[in-house]
Amino acid sequence: MERAEAEDPESGGAVPPGARLLLSFKEFLSSRKGRLLLAEAVLSFIIFICYIASSAGSFLIVPLLTLLAALCFFFAYSLKLNERFKAVYWLLADFLCGIIAAIIYFAISIAAVSKYSDTASKAAGVLGFIATVVYCVYVYLTFNDLMTYLKQGDSSEAPEPRKSEDDDSDSDSD
Repeated sequence: MERAEAEDPESGGAVPPGARLLLSFKEFLSSRKGRLLLAEAVLSFIIFICYIASSAGSFLIVPLLTLLAALCFFFAYSLKLNERFKAVYWLLADFLCGIIAAIIYFAISIAAVSKYSDTASKAAGVLGFIATVVYCVYVYLTFNDLMTYLKQGDSSEAPEPRKSEDDDSDSDSD
């Protein structure tokens, strides 16, 4: 009986772990970075479906990998794994994945629109251009975060100013 009252969030008890997980997802999804990662994942999934239905099946792996990368970063940031695992440079990895995805989406979108004539390839190409824009915005914001992080790292590791010779002297003379 006491345990049921402690787990009830309305009675002022502790928040259950599942609810904490949902709150962290909701909190991250309300941020700009969370919305952009979700947009990347949704666009990648739709483009993946379009390439499945098209004759441009050779481009199928790009949206699949970008979908997995976007979901991986979404879950890592929402679960705050970037704060727990400091050995991984999350911002740099995120930045590089975004740049690579933007460049490859742009290239395969040009190929899909110009080389293939079926409607699914054209739709995948147009959505690929939209995904390129979303990735470019995401890369821009991640670059700003990365530069802020690097500037903070430089200021905290700045050497102390050197003491003058007068500060080092042991003389008590006036």
